[in-house]
Amino acid sequence: MYLIGLPTPDAAVLAGAVLVALVLDVLFGEPPTRLHPVVAMGCYLGVVGRRVSRAAGAVPRPGAEFWLGALGWCAGAALVAALAWAAGWAMQTLDPLVHAVLLGALLKPMLSWRMLRDEVRAVEAALAESLEAGRQRVSWLVSRDVTALSETEVREAAVSTLAENLNDSVVAPLFWFAVAGLPGAALYRFANTADAMWGYHGVRSGRDWTWAGRWAARVDDVMSWVPARLTAAMIALPSWWRSWPSVVANARLTPSPNGGWPMGALAVGLGIRLVKPQVYALNAQGRAPTAADTQRALDRCARVVGMLALLSLLVLLWSWGIRR
Repeated sequence: MYLIGLPTPDAAVLAGAVLVALVLDVLFGEPPTRLHPVVAMGCYLGVVGRRVSRAAGAVPRPGAEFWLGALGWCAGAALVAALAWAAGWAMQTLDPLVHAVLLGALLKPMLSWRMLRDEVRAVEAALAESLEAGRQRVSWLVSRDVTALSETEVREAAVSTLAENLNDSVVAPLFWFAVAGLPGAALYRFANTADAMWGYHGVRSGRDWTWAGRWAARVDDVMSWVPARLTAAMIALPSWWRSWPSVVANARLTPSPNGGWPMGALAVGLGIRLVKPQVYALNAQGRAPTAADTQRALDRCARVVGMLALLSLLVLLWSWGIRR
């Protein structure tokens, strides 16, 4: 199969690769840093970012900064897509089973459920020790200032990150893998990493990203649009017919066109509120989340991952049935 000029394996190989990637993720977690392609993407974005953005306080050059940021993004995206395309092309003639296993191994670094789950658990464990430990641990997950967060706010930040990154780290990479094979998943991961590093409205780490990061932020918004709504629907599935109107209403309360969907679905589904001070308050009438709610949130998100695995298995069995 070919989609937009990219070699895309048939449905059975794609589905098998997803199952392999999810199993590898659950069993082994992340690859070593020196071998992790997303770390390599981050290194590229770090080097290029220092050249396309301006130092804080320097004279703004909106047009130049925007187009330099767009050019730097496009060059990196082209390299990532080309490498993924080459890997996919090299596997086209392999036995389908071998193809699925190798493709799944290459897909695995593009998704990260186990690390997300473990980091959220670690925040809760740190909160059990002390508020300061909880603040320090949640700072690994969020870019906001955590020094004045209360226990409830630390937990809300962790659960919000869990919901948003269920899309960014699991559903969206698999969505784009289904659409365009390994190049699609790799390109999405590059876009999401670029948004995380460049997509700021103002100064971060001594650089002003107001214009240089605008292209990266917009591309990530576009690529995450459909997956974010699919993620919300899967989170809300147990009570979809009752909760969906509230999910839609809450999704519109965040500055991001996408982040509010999975966060709103989780808040409404669990009956808790998720607040980022002076930014949004999702399901504001809900109760403050407790440690038990963190576990319930993890269980709800784990069911979404399970649904994706089950869907892949059904596609695999259906494809085998068609062949036979």
